[in-house]
Amino acid sequence: MSKFKTWDGLELNYRVWDGEGRTVVLQHGVVADTNANWMSMGVVAALQAAGHRVVSLDARGHGRSEKPHDAARYSWSAMARDVRALYDELDLDDVAQVGYSMGGVISLLVAAADERVAKLAVGGIGSGVLDCGGVDRRVVEPEEIRLAMNGDGAGAPRAARQFRVLADAVRADLDAIRAVVTGLDDRPIGTLDDITVPALVLAGSDDPFAAEPERLAAALPDGRCVVVPGDHMLAVMNPGFKDALVDFVR
Repeated sequence: MSKFKTWDGLELNYRVWDGEGRTVVLQHGVVADTNANWMSMGVVAALQAAGHRVVSLDARGHGRSEKPHDAARYSWSAMARDVRALYDELDLDDVAQVGYSMGGVISLLVAAADERVAKLAVGGIGSGVLDCGGVDRRVVEPEEIRLAMNGDGAGAPRAARQFRVLADAVRADLDAIRAVVTGLDDRPIGTLDDITVPALVLAGSDDPFAAEPERLAAALPDGRCVVVPGDHMLAVMNPGFKDALVDFVR
């Protein structure tokens, strides 16, 4: 594990697994971190076995990265700039950018702005990108996730409570997560026209956050969609998810 100071001085944690193939940069979902989203699910191991160099970033407010409690330190554009700052830090110039859920939206923003992205894979998101400008707010509102981080989270809707279960499992800083969700309470994506690279959309068949993933794939150039069994939390664990990702990156 390594640390670097990103564009606004926050110290972020990242991890690198060496390999000879194309570098794959992973960005996790909200509340999660490198271990919860990628290592424990076997995604890092699958990419390593295929010979790729793998890099994973703990987003600001998550994992081992710095966790300010000020919502002004969080925004979609800030997190996208963090990923691009990591490219600079590691001198990357030919990247397969991969993101899940929150990380999927971040990855779309990175791919739209940075020519170093050669391939793009996103999971845990679907038509919400087109209809809601990012995360599917028809499933859960940011205020509901904030509510789930208060007390024991029992008063929050079911869709939001699953994030509290994850937060407790990874021992997340609940004050930081509330700040993250407050800072990300907007619709960052107006168009996908600036994305020009081959793209893969991965979705769990029972994931409400990734509804109609084929619509998102159709809106991306050279986009294709793979649906695997699982919900929002477990689709990443499915062997079909990892196989499709490895095949696409190759």
